[in-house]
Amino acid sequence: MASSMMGQLVSPLENGHHVWEDQSFIKWKKRDAHVTLRCHESIEGSLKYWYERNKVNFMVSNSAPWNDDAVPEALDSAALWIKGLPFVESLSGYWKFYLASTPGNVPLNFYHTAFQDSEWETLPVPSNWQMHGFDRPIYTNVEYPFPLDPPFVPVDNPTGCYRTDFVIPKEWKGRRILLHFEAVDSAFCAWINGVPVGYSQDSRLPAEFEITDYCYPCGTDKKNVLAVQVFRWSDGSYLEDQDHWWLSGIHRDVLLLSKPQVFIADYFFKSNLAEDFSYADLQVEVKIDNSQETSKDSVLDNFTIEAALFDSGSWYSSGGSADLLSSNVANLKLDLSPRTVLGFRDYLLVGRLEVPRLWSAEQHLHRYFILMACLVVYTHAQPNLYTLVVILKDTSGNIVDCESCLVGIRQVSKAPKQLLVNGHPITIRGVNRHEHHPRLGKTNIESCMVKDLVLMKQHNINAVRNSHYPQHPRWYELCDMFGMYMIDEANIETHGFDYTGHVKHPTLEPSWATAMLDRVMGMVERDKNHACIISWSLGNESGYGPNHSALAGWVRGKDPSRLLHYEGGGSRTPSTDIVCPMYMRVWDIVKIAKDPNETRPLILCEYSHAMGNSNGNIHEYWEAIDGTFGLQGGFIWEWVDQGLLKDSADGTKHWAYGGDFGDVPNDLNFCLNGLVWPDRTPHPAMHEVKYVYQPIKVSFSEGTLKITNTHFYETTKALEFCWAAHGDGCELGSGNLSLPLIEPQKTFHIELQSAPWHTLWASSSAEEFFLTISAKLLHATCWVEAGHVISSTQVQLPAKREFVPHVVAFA
Repeated sequence: MASSMMGQLVSPLENGHHVWEDQSFIKWKKRDAHVTLRCHESIEGSLKYWYERNKVNFMVSNSAPWNDDAVPEALDSAALWIKGLPFVESLSGYWKFYLASTPGNVPLNFYHTAFQDSEWETLPVPSNWQMHGFDRPIYTNVEYPFPLDPPFVPVDNPTGCYRTDFVIPKEWKGRRILLHFEAVDSAFCAWINGVPVGYSQDSRLPAEFEITDYCYPCGTDKKNVLAVQVFRWSDGSYLEDQDHWWLSGIHRDVLLLSKPQVFIADYFFKSNLAEDFSYADLQVEVKIDNSQETSKDSVLDNFTIEAALFDSGSWYSSGGSADLLSSNVANLKLDLSPRTVLGFRDYLLVGRLEVPRLWSAEQHLHRYFILMACLVVYTHAQPNLYTLVVILKDTSGNIVDCESCLVGIRQVSKAPKQLLVNGHPITIRGVNRHEHHPRLGKTNIESCMVKDLVLMKQHNINAVRNSHYPQHPRWYELCDMFGMYMIDEANIETHGFDYTGHVKHPTLEPSWATAMLDRVMGMVERDKNHACIISWSLGNESGYGPNHSALAGWVRGKDPSRLLHYEGGGSRTPSTDIVCPMYMRVWDIVKIAKDPNETRPLILCEYSHAMGNSNGNIHEYWEAIDGTFGLQGGFIWEWVDQGLLKDSADGTKHWAYGGDFGDVPNDLNFCLNGLVWPDRTPHPAMHEVKYVYQPIKVSFSEGTLKITNTHFYETTKALEFCWAAHGDGCELGSGNLSLPLIEPQKTFHIELQSAPWHTLWASSSAEEFFLTISAKLLHATCWVEAGHVISSTQVQLPAKREFVPHVVAFA
């Protein structure tokens, strides 16, 4: 069938029009954005998939590779992420690759099946080609690496040509085939067996095309040829001027998805909690793709749509195999009542969950595990997550299609000057995170993402801002499981327009509105079911104008269950629900918080720039945040030093920065401003961050020690307290500190006279007497072993005698 299509489709690249320089042409034959699809064969299969996929703990992070070993490990991760999915195949591996200097120099008809590519080199997919000796990385902070002349890009536009082949499994006979690119930088066109199947832009979101009619039939040994042409620069690059390395290529996985003729194409999980949180009304909006294009009613004549919720936390209660189906806690049925939303054409499932276990990032993930000869036995899991399964059945009750994901029951809302989660204000102890690997660039590995989360949790970081683009789909699942609040940010930044007087910001130009909206819609549609996301962001440093108003309107209409964030235009525009300045001085944020006319909470989207010996005055910010109503924290810039591994003349490797690759223009070492080194070794400043972010606060005044639990949900039940006394630098004594349970947002007082260290203090002749109070985890979690210190504070007790300074006399 593929050969018969050759004369029917013409690639947009073949008509002479430079589609990569036309902001109104952003996609061709691309399917609508949707959640990540799993293509399960059964309910049991979906539950087994998540049963295995949820088994993640800090031990995984110990194997995270940061050197050349990362190259094969990236391919292993791509295979791992689809394990247990019979209707999903990864095309990751070594592809044939040729880098042309310009689009005009691409080999003629390289996408034809008969084309000879034996002389081409190979390149791992996923990867950035600059990380494998082709072209060069470029680092800029603000300035575009090409002349600002939108939508045009340089004629010298490196263009990657990729080729690989595949065979459709015989088990997929009679099913539809989807070709799914998780992300390609910056624009690309794809062919199957010489037939153009699609074009897409947006370097950080998926592109999916149906290729059923272009593949050779199942059961034949004839290999299908996939060819891809990737442009380093496109008009989309004008919307991607983030402060990071400019790297190109197919940097996330490429998948084949197999679906039945009628299938679940998308679904949106929603939960509405009762005022007293005693139950949750559940809704799932389901979109069905029907290849016959029949009416909505005729679909219901031939199929039934259902959904079920399973309690994932009950699966690991024993070391044996779990009865996954018995964990069903709610069933959702089709609601056939008339829809009140104009234009609503999807299917609505409804149900109720009694006494829901609520999700938040605060819980300590009591996913206890026992280490026995490398066997990990899971016994309980928090944060509280459920597995949602959506099912399509035929009239005989047979399962036709099945999809699933992790979901959390939680409520995000607003109050005057407060962001609330489950009815309580939260404090954002956050960090900005770029996707960055010193050897791979933008390509992701499971163990490396886990390493980031383990380090964040161990240093009391509870929130991450995806700066400044949607990140790998697995990152969101891990944040759901580990407990991390998230701002998910659209792949829009036009910072370089700030410094030109002759070109308008894209947000002011109607011709850019569609491209900007497409990026926001793609983010929301892909990520909408993740509990960790408490706010959507319209992008970063892109000015402010009518296009942003349009983006904000669409997001608020699509998903009123979350807040909206956007710093551009002064951080207080109508398009943001959070006052979110960057690098604002302490006294200025306090002034805004005390402004009676400002009803929104203030959360710094960037602060405490972590470059060099930095983060020194972070305690001043937190004195203000802890003591001022209306201030709810912030996100440090940034998580990781963006150094890239480079060979030195003596054969060793070093971390390189802007200009080290001969890249012009560049912003030198301004990419090295993280809390951790490129290999995730913490900088010394991380200890200061852990301290100011710690949830247990200790102070001493007027003879009273105050221990405050600043959590909003968790008591101190899972903590063990201890004390240590030092006089003039010598330890005088230590011990456990027996305390009653401290409820959230409560303080326990200890009078000096009744404290276990009182005798030591009273009998000490030390001129300086310091007391250290520490709080440790009683049990292991998935991010750390038992005994980890989450809070430690040293206070000075009053001296027993007057302090006389020592005088050193010099002759």
